Amino acid sequence: MKSSLRKWFGLFLLILVFLQTASQPLAGPQSSITDSPSASEKARSIWPRSRFTEAQRKRAIMRGLRFIYRTSLQRENFADYGEDFLWCFYTLSEAVQDADFRREARRMGIERASQWRHEHPAVPANAGASLISDLVFGNDAAESLGVRDERFREQLKLAATRFDARQYLLFDPVHEPPPADVPDECDYCGADDNPRGSRLCHVCRKPLVMRTRYDVWYDALIATYAGDHSGIELGAHYVDVLKWLPAMRPYHPRSGRNPEEYFDTVYAVTHLVYTLNGYSQYRLAPRLLPQEFAFLKANLKRAIASKDTDMLGELMDSLRAFGLGTGDPLIRMGMEYYLSRQNKDGSWGKRQEKDIYLRYHPTWNAIAGLSEYSWKGEGLIFPEVRPLLESWAPGR
Repeated sequence: MKSSLRKWFGLFLLILVFLQTASQPLAGPQSSITDSPSASEKARSIWPRSRFTEAQRKRAIMRGLRFIYRTSLQRENFADYGEDFLWCFYTLSEAVQDADFRREARRMGIERASQWRHEHPAVPANAGASLISDLVFGNDAAESLGVRDERFREQLKLAATRFDARQYLLFDPVHEPPPADVPDECDYCGADDNPRGSRLCHVCRKPLVMRTRYDVWYDALIATYAGDHSGIELGAHYVDVLKWLPAMRPYHPRSGRNPEEYFDTVYAVTHLVYTLNGYSQYRLAPRLLPQEFAFLKANLKRAIASKDTDMLGELMDSLRAFGLGTGDPLIRMGMEYYLSRQNKDGSWGKRQEKDIYLRYHPTWNAIAGLSEYSWKGEGLIFPEVRPLLESWAPGR
């Protein structure tokens, strides 16, 4: 009888220990971050009478971040967009206010940057201008995440001198404004190397469509930003491209006659903001860019009405840089839109899109639109351009 009782008592203790152990959170080897909300977050609305709580916002941006990371782990996706994935993880880890989110984004970024280094041990001897530009972008993001390779950097710096501004930027911003005669990729055969001014594709002889000057301009802003930020010049400096800002004004509203120009105009303005404030590190003074500030505010509702998930985030992100916060009605409209439309897999946008860029990039922008930022104050990533901006400001 005593032996039987001891057996049952021992079994009882074993079950009790098992239940206590099972109730503890599992600590996986990859991450110690949890998106489990605190009691105060569960109860606190994002703003008074909002139907969403801070806990729901935090969970949404964490789910979005994990979707992007899962997407980046697929070899084909990383081969196509590895540099952009690194920039995504770096900028979010640097700018977003939520400490848990920042740590998770940085952990993901460091892991992906290490993989990128493994896949790019040296600069190919036959690398063209386009590949070198991509490598400068990826190298800058990897270095910003703390994953450096000095030998690779020196190779890249030397290789970058082989090409000039026209080869990197498709025009020479030192001597001319952004042009309107740069052919887009051929719609028929995919050729992307047609010379400037060509009207017919040199491969299939079909008509070519020209890129808008806004498209050419904001690509040049990004390239020269990466070059100056990393210390590896890509044919020209950021200020050489920025100086054409007055020539890009005024900004026209969307029209049925040329919708592509409208989209490119929006992304040109948002990337002007990004390249001035270090991708959401600094606030910008609206008085320096009044036309851009007005244009962004005027088009946010249009992005919601057209269900443009990608554009909406860039508009919100840029407006936050000018001082609009969660208390502003426009920002609240955007947040309501995102929090009510997240996909089951954590992404935003159309799940049927075949190009993975159109899956992860809208998700990145949704995270940006929903996030609060840990601003470093009002400033510019390149302080030397302030006199130029001041000279264009009204009243000067």
